[in-house]
Amino acid sequence: MSLPTPTPGQVLLLNEEDVRRLLPMDLALEAVEQGLRKMALDEAHLIPRQRVQTDHSVLHVMGSAAKSLGVMGTKVYATSRKGGATFIVTLFDGKTGSLLSLMKADHLGQIRTGAASGVATRYMARADACELGVFGSGKQARTQVEAICKVRPIRRVAVYSRTEERRKAFASEMSQLCGVEVVAVSRPEHAAEGKDIIVTATTSREPVLLGHWLQPGCHINAIGSNFLGKAELDVSTICKCADVVVDSKDQARLEAGDFTQAIEEGVLHWANIRELGQVIVGRYPVRKQPQDITLFKSLGIAIEDVVVAGRIYQRALAEGVGQLVEW
Repeated sequence: MSLPTPTPGQVLLLNEEDVRRLLPMDLALEAVEQGLRKMALDEAHLIPRQRVQTDHSVLHVMGSAAKSLGVMGTKVYATSRKGGATFIVTLFDGKTGSLLSLMKADHLGQIRTGAASGVATRYMARADACELGVFGSGKQARTQVEAICKVRPIRRVAVYSRTEERRKAFASEMSQLCGVEVVAVSRPEHAAEGKDIIVTATTSREPVLLGHWLQPGCHINAIGSNFLGKAELDVSTICKCADVVVDSKDQARLEAGDFTQAIEEGVLHWANIRELGQVIVGRYPVRKQPQDITLFKSLGIAIEDVVVAGRIYQRALAEGVGQLVEW
């Protein structure tokens, strides 16, 4: 049963369980690709993430508007060591400016981050890529595997993380979820050597992926670092990449710690870094040779949140999910 058409002043509230019910990975892949395409065509714009903090907590704010999709909004979240994280997306009508929805956005963020890597993998990895290596066994790593299995014929996944118990639990869970063989490996190089696709989804401040582990033709999705003081990739990894792609160069300049040392040493230049949306629309071809190593550095940008939130809102109205309240 659908919800009644919201009247002016009514706002749809969606909790985490609502969002989880309404957001399958297939929908997120489609929405994120559409949002990145709109960015490349100058039909969407974003405010890169900004941060303010107290002695105990950090407030993160980012925003985007997609004029041809009729939505705009913000993602706001607070993080602290004691309280964890609280994520909210505000969705506005792009024509009237009316507030349409407030939705919890922890699961939304995990799914859209996975979807961004899925889209990058679709356009950048070899078509026959079937061996996946993953660094990290947390929530973000889960959606990375789910998305990549949607876009490539993955047969086997090797996961490494620092805690044996967690990586074994991850392997068991993801084997059932994705219907592929997922194995926990005891050494980090075993998650990289011989792999067609590699994901780094860790909280490490120091490189976890080393360039001498990479095989020719592999594709890397690096998603864990969005601070200049953190890097999951060493400089030799960057040096081996024929194509380096980000979701937003503006945000990458503020947050891509994986690039800091390589740029300082002059082995990477901003002029040679492309945006994923430009790859999607065919403006910049990648993987000119099958043996090329390619890198997608994901920061997580607001257009991804806002476009996905717009899809969730429409599904919620159609399926009668959520609570309409007077605002």
